[in-house]
Amino acid sequence: MKVRTRDFIYTKDDLFFASTNYIHPEDRFISFLRYIPNENGDRTKNGKKYSKVTSEEAYDYLRKNHPEYLYFCDISQVEMMGVPKNKVQEIIKPEERLSEIMNDEKERSSNNQLIDKLLKIADFFHYKAGINYKNLGISGSILPKLQKDTVSDIDFVVYGLENHRKAMETFKKFKGKEVEINKIEVINNENKKFKTNKKSEIKKITLSPIKDEYWEKVYNKRMKDSSLTKEEFCWYEDRKNNRGIIEGTLFDILATRNWDEIEGEWGGDTRYEPVGIAKVETVVENAIASFDNPATYKVKDLKVLKVDKGGNEKLINKVNEISSFTHTYAGQAIENEKIIAKGKVERVLKGKGQNKEESYRLIVGTTRESINEYIKLKNIP
Repeated sequence: MKVRTRDFIYTKDDLFFASTNYIHPEDRFISFLRYIPNENGDRTKNGKKYSKVTSEEAYDYLRKNHPEYLYFCDISQVEMMGVPKNKVQEIIKPEERLSEIMNDEKERSSNNQLIDKLLKIADFFHYKAGINYKNLGISGSILPKLQKDTVSDIDFVVYGLENHRKAMETFKKFKGKEVEINKIEVINNENKKFKTNKKSEIKKITLSPIKDEYWEKVYNKRMKDSSLTKEEFCWYEDRKNNRGIIEGTLFDILATRNWDEIEGEWGGDTRYEPVGIAKVETVVENAIASFDNPATYKVKDLKVLKVDKGGNEKLINKVNEISSFTHTYAGQAIENEKIIAKGKVERVLKGKGQNKEESYRLIVGTTRESINEYIKLKNIP
């Protein structure tokens, strides 16, 4: 069983988890509980009702009902969620789910507006950005078939960091413009004496920037504290080009590494130790992985602005990387920009004995809501 970021895991206890890691321990998959069975829930699948849970609700539910999904991680030194491998019922993959939807719609149209919008996005990035369908997928509520057709967003996945960059550049180029796609489908002909048939379909697609009332929805969904004002949040989001609207529905362009881009193994000789909570000022040196999960920024010229009680300022001064586990702060800054960041600082220890390497990183998004943790520019232009 192989699981990477944005895959979903359905368990034998009727729970749906979203994977948050590329690398996992031998006995479980690091993931976060997203949907639970609930007779009063607002999601329906196979005649059963489910509800979506927040971070706090997820931990409370597991402690009360399924504590075996919680464990203290020796590497990160914190309590984490993880699906034990003997609890896995099904691994649901974004690329396979999109392929399934495309095949089903080809056989017989469902006339579902949300699915129709999803397929238009897939066709847009295939034909206009030149990305193979096998490198595209769908995550979020559509992946486990728990979407609400009138309110669900589209969490669109692009595999490969270069493909993701190409997708954002293509969206930026055509944002707000109607494009026409001539979708040609080859119809297999078993009798090879006859010419292969082709079916042509003209599609008109417009991917629009977020505006007006949609900003309110996005801001309220993402921001659960006052770390960013609505005006600040909108400014950052507008320049990222990783989020837009298609026919009234919000969509995200999410990055996930291809298998050949994933390195390392769980544990080994790596250990993470908490150093404290800090607020720092620093300069982004490299942001190539800023849309990955976690979003990662290499930084330099760091200055510590504040350390919470119990933190070690001397060690915090050594931070050379900032990582965000929440999508809100993905792509928040680019190379050479000066930023202010607040979060949990960790010492990263790799190797043993004389070969031991030590580095320090600041983590934003220790919970999904990222309360009082953030990345922002020191000065917004």
